[in-house]
Amino acid sequence: MTATSRPGPTTTTSSPAGRYGEPAAGSGPSQLPHGVAEGAPEFARELRPLIAGEIRIDPGTRALYATDASNYRQLPIAVVRPRSATDVEQTVRVCRRQNLPLLCRGGGTALAGQTCNTAVILDFSRHMNRILDLDVQAGTATVEPGVVLDDLRDAAKAVGLTFGPDPATHNRCTLGGMIGNNSCGVHSVMAGRTCENVEALEILTPDGLRMWVGATPEAKLAEIAAGGGRRAQIYAALQDLIGEQATAVRERFPRIPRRVSGFNLDELLPEAGFNVARALVGTEGTCVVVLAAKLRLVPVRTERRTVVIGFDDGPAAADAVPAVMAHSPIGLEGFDQVLMDDVKKLGLHKDGWALLPDGGGWLLAEFGSDDAKETEDAAAQLVAEFRNARLLSPEDAPKVWGIRESGLGATARVPGEAPSWSGWEDSAVDPAVLGSYLRDMKGLYQRYGYHAALYGHFGQGCVHSRVDFDLGTAGGIAAFRRFLQEAAGLCIRHGGSLSGEHGDGQSRAELLPLMFGEDLVRAFARFKEIWDPEGMMNPGKVVHPNPITADLRVGADYRPRQLPTTFAFANDDGDFAKAVSRCVGVGACRTERGSVMCPSYQVTREEEHSTRGRAHLLYELLNGDELADNWRDPHVKDALDLCLSCKGCKHDCPVGVDMAEYKAEFLSHWWGWDRLRPAPAYAMGLIMYSSQLASAAPWLVNTLAKTPGISDLAKKLAGIHPDRQVPRFAARTFRGWWRQRLAAGGPGNRTDRVMLWPDTFTNHFRPGAGTAAVRVLEAAGAAVELPSAWVCCGRPLYDWGMLGHARHLLRRTLAVIGEAVDDGVPLVVLEPSCASVFRDELPELLPRDARAARLSALTFTLAEYLEQYRPGWSPPQLDASVLGHGHCHDRSVLDYEAEERLLRRTGARLSVPAKGCCGMAGAFGFEAGHYDVSQAIGEQELLPAVRRASAGTDIVADGFSCHEQIRQNTGRSPLHLAELLARGLDGAGRS
Repeated sequence: MTATSRPGPTTTTSSPAGRYGEPAAGSGPSQLPHGVAEGAPEFARELRPLIAGEIRIDPGTRALYATDASNYRQLPIAVVRPRSATDVEQTVRVCRRQNLPLLCRGGGTALAGQTCNTAVILDFSRHMNRILDLDVQAGTATVEPGVVLDDLRDAAKAVGLTFGPDPATHNRCTLGGMIGNNSCGVHSVMAGRTCENVEALEILTPDGLRMWVGATPEAKLAEIAAGGGRRAQIYAALQDLIGEQATAVRERFPRIPRRVSGFNLDELLPEAGFNVARALVGTEGTCVVVLAAKLRLVPVRTERRTVVIGFDDGPAAADAVPAVMAHSPIGLEGFDQVLMDDVKKLGLHKDGWALLPDGGGWLLAEFGSDDAKETEDAAAQLVAEFRNARLLSPEDAPKVWGIRESGLGATARVPGEAPSWSGWEDSAVDPAVLGSYLRDMKGLYQRYGYHAALYGHFGQGCVHSRVDFDLGTAGGIAAFRRFLQEAAGLCIRHGGSLSGEHGDGQSRAELLPLMFGEDLVRAFARFKEIWDPEGMMNPGKVVHPNPITADLRVGADYRPRQLPTTFAFANDDGDFAKAVSRCVGVGACRTERGSVMCPSYQVTREEEHSTRGRAHLLYELLNGDELADNWRDPHVKDALDLCLSCKGCKHDCPVGVDMAEYKAEFLSHWWGWDRLRPAPAYAMGLIMYSSQLASAAPWLVNTLAKTPGISDLAKKLAGIHPDRQVPRFAARTFRGWWRQRLAAGGPGNRTDRVMLWPDTFTNHFRPGAGTAAVRVLEAAGAAVELPSAWVCCGRPLYDWGMLGHARHLLRRTLAVIGEAVDDGVPLVVLEPSCASVFRDELPELLPRDARAARLSALTFTLAEYLEQYRPGWSPPQLDASVLGHGHCHDRSVLDYEAEERLLRRTGARLSVPAKGCCGMAGAFGFEAGHYDVSQAIGEQELLPAVRRASAGTDIVADGFSCHEQIRQNTGRSPLHLAELLARGLDGAGRS
């Protein structure tokens, strides 16, 4: 097969001066951006003419790459994003000439600190992400280091193959990173560690030697020796090293499935075939640069079944591992009651809770083959052996797997508990002694007063555990160090490995002498020196490591700036610094499909447009000198510019980062009272007022909006892209219809009151949704009311940081409908973005207002209200095909599944193909500067799905922005759920 790569970015964004190592026009070297690392300008000037890739030395980019998913923070010197191996060679040459250290990085999700350093960073994920070859007959794939694991798995699955190791970050980790870490995952039970799946590597040494390495038979060794030169020198030195250390390697390396700590010197043993490629796997970028990798693929197990078994506690579950492994599952995971408690506190994966058997510890055993009956029989045999076992249906299995897979996110930031940290999160022992190890580990935690869940890859004896270490005080850090010494000793006494998955990096490297002895640790140093005699590659990690307690992201001297905020940030004790430090760097926002977050990253693939990137910049804003302009820092502003405020991160981020709230807060200070906002802020941010004016003569406004010349000028003045259509104002507003209805007598008296919210978009642009909702609610037995006076939630104001005015409108709302709120009257809001204001922003802007909290709890979408208040109501039956699209806020803050359930109850043939954002996001997609990104987001999933839908298929999209994105790009006019149901009430349930 030919080389493939992920699609390139669909848009480009402006770059601040100095981003590419070049000063702005008219400025000299002395005017480079504040905070540029010493040596970076000269490095950039020399390298710039030599490569096609990008060089970034500006403070914003350096801040983006200062941390990974670990406890550490080190500002890089520069970031290079190469486009080819030639670019890499040139970068290495310049670094060597200028005596600059070098770090290779992929997804940046490492937990041991190995992907942050004071070095020149080579980021392979952006451009060097091609699958170079997929050989079905040989069962191999050749890839560049920036290929994301799931991209390879998707390509291989098409021909019945897959790459076996699958860490939890499989949808964003790169193969280069997996090779660096020797990654594993759930199915390493079946396929082994990454090193066991590497056939060959193309490498570049720091002194410029480029070659392929792999297994080396005697004849090949003789050929290399005869060839002379640097290659022969390296191989001779490696032969001498393993010749001296063979006995120690055989004796001191733990014989367990998950020995990831240390270097793979055992792969140089004669019985391992002197496999140089596999010896380099797991060296964490400290020895060579990997340019390409030839990987072993294994057949896909298409038929899967899962058994869940309950035990008294986690250690008891671990005791049963050998018995379960005797049934040959392809994956065996475990977790304890502490994780389950955390999951429940966070309200995660509720549909999986009842599926667990009774107990305080659980095992999840997955079986797989190509034969459904064979898989079913294997699972059934396990169920028969254990009294408290349950065979899960294919529909239920993901619900329970979700509990286990939420481990990091569910334990990192738990309400009412101290934050937890990595540092001792992936030790591994022989599965036969795992139960004993866990009991001793729990005892150690109790002695130190630590709280931690125990979960992980129990089938291979690997335990994950984030711990609530105190890393913010000198005493806490000292206790952390003592604990690690004791924990390492405990693991070693059980014959284990300090790392069973995440590598040593900086968080465990200092402890390696305890595990291997001083002689073998010196051998690791010699192995590195053979490849990297000048110590250029990722210094301070694994070999001659920086102290475990150095370079901490927090640390005893951590004093973030305390900046005043408008939002309460109640979930973070009112502390904006705590809010932005929620991000633990696992990069779930760097996924390109299957997620609401982060739509701008999905099309630009720029780190600064991911939730993680933006959170890191805000952290740096509060933390140090690199971004020193407080609320007026342009790097943060640039990164937030493409945030659609979709709130996808609030739902999809494992630790609940809410970038929409952070953006609104930042912009409120960025603009402040002394800066004029851009034209769209007034043209679209104040649409609640301009719409009232337009309603006086909607025909005139609509005519002018279509008149050539006038329309073009108006769009230009308003900052609207010329290809966007200005939505048409309705001839009669929804409130106008309501007043006329009341004058005519209206419905009879009823007792079940419900208030329907006349939001700006329903009122002025889509009144049919409002009238339909009245009919549906009344058909369900409700007595509908509207607010007695004009009200507005102020949704568009948040996009421009107009928080003071937004709070004013919310107070007005509470004054107008306060009596109904006090009476407990539910509020139905048809526009999802407005409903999310009451659910989300209202209590944050008025945190001490009891009525605000009550209104937040009384706010519902139409589907939510019907499900909770009218459970006995039978919706009209629809003989219709429906394509449903959930607004981002519907999915992130509200309950879009309630709408799906309601639509299925109607009998409609429902498909919901597009989980991601439509791209319009209120005013975002109308703005000239955002149009290209908006279109690219829509074209990912939603718009192609609508175009594929038959003419008879009803498109249902409740959000007005989604409605406009679909209408303006496909010519289809979506219905609101209320309109579809109302049509069913008329008996017109067929498309």
